[in-house]
Amino acid sequence: MLEARNIYKSYTNGKKKLEVLKGVELKAEPGKFIAIVGPSGAGKSTLLHVLGGLDRPAQGEVYFEKENIYSLDDPAISRLRNRSIGFVFQFYNLLSEFTVLENILMPAQIAGSNPEEEALELLAKMGLKDRSQHFPAQLSGGEKQRVAIARGLINCPKLLLCDEPTGNLDSKTGQEIISLIKKVHDESKMSVVMVTHNLELARQADAVYHLQDGILLS
Repeated sequence: MLEARNIYKSYTNGKKKLEVLKGVELKAEPGKFIAIVGPSGAGKSTLLHVLGGLDRPAQGEVYFEKENIYSLDDPAISRLRNRSIGFVFQFYNLLSEFTVLENILMPAQIAGSNPEEEALELLAKMGLKDRSQHFPAQLSGGEKQRVAIARGLINCPKLLLCDEPTGNLDSKTGQEIISLIKKVHDESKMSVVMVTHNLELARQADAVYHLQDGILLS
């Protein structure tokens, strides 16, 4: 499903070069739930962005269903992300001027469809069937994250990438979100890769990897 080979990524801060990823290797089998843990600043989000086609590595290859995504041009990578990969971010990334339903439908509309019935069904699964016409500012943090999950699922992706999905939530709500992601994973059998600093939550995945000093350890 997903394979990263020898991934390097660095950033320049003034005259200083910061090596974030140093030869990262990862294989995600179809239908598996993988968690990647590490402290803040370890490069977890950077790795997830590279895996999802959001940020090109300085060196290395990422294969999605045996195709090297970084051999594609930017429009082709965008189409791949839109149709096959769902994203859930720590800070939700909902558009404040659009309703909950409109936020969920946006990836589908970009792909050329408007599956409103499916979006409403997703909202019901998230426990938010009465929130479709609300705006993000009218929701709690946990509700916003549930909307973000629904948005990530609207195109029926084969892979769901979750970037600290509980990092902005209290522990109780965070556990509810992880349980919801696990339920979606179990029902759909899609692959899930989640990065988190919370080892207790990570242990609920099928496999846990540790990002340390730019290297991914099992």
